[in-house]
Amino acid sequence: MTDHSRQIEDFGKNDDFWLFGYGSLIWKPPPHFDQRVPGYIEGYVRRFWQASEDHRGTPEAPGRVATLIDRAHWDTLTDHHGATERVWGAAYHIPMPYVAAVREYLDIREINGYSIQFTPFVPSSTSTSPTSDPIPKTINTLVYIGLPSNPQFLGPQDPDALARHILKSRGPSGENREYLFQLEEALGALGNESGDAHVSDLVRRCREIEAEGGGEEGASLEAFHKIGSTDEQEEVEK
Repeated sequence: MTDHSRQIEDFGKNDDFWLFGYGSLIWKPPPHFDQRVPGYIEGYVRRFWQASEDHRGTPEAPGRVATLIDRAHWDTLTDHHGATERVWGAAYHIPMPYVAAVREYLDIREINGYSIQFTPFVPSSTSTSPTSDPIPKTINTLVYIGLPSNPQFLGPQDPDALARHILKSRGPSGENREYLFQLEEALGALGNESGDAHVSDLVRRCREIEAEGGGEEGASLEAFHKIGSTDEQEEVEK
């Protein structure tokens, strides 16, 4: 067994299972959590460079969802968007009796190209604990990342083409644009500095295309909500 495999196996045995969410987990949290803490990680860049064949697209027409790219690797790429020093999201503590069940839930939810990594998480300065125990200054968190080596990783994309692709994509969990719009809204609710320029730029481009009548390829969100798919299907995450 490798050291990484052993770390995965042992994580949570000391009631220290913390999960970092940077995509749909921000607004659609895992089950059984007893603490949710907004904050950020460093050393990564969030990008809509992961194909989604199981939630916001199909194998025939994959959608686009967020993943994290190691900053050192991102620096070697040509990207139309700059990068911030921090990736904001939310960390969830899972009590020890529920770790196995939550791990099984997450492994199913993140099956489409994501793998387990670990990274330090810094809680927001305004975070408070629901218990008498103080929140640590840094927390070692488990995070699901679509690494560049996974078959769903797409790499740098033209922002306008990416926005148009998001607008036309949909899958069992709903419309791809809904994922993007909800992510921007959820990030804004985390704090004054929690925005993401890449996400906001894609939202702006999508809104402009919609206003010009160019987003008709996807069904309206209202119509999609009527069949209840977003509430009934699992999100891909990160």
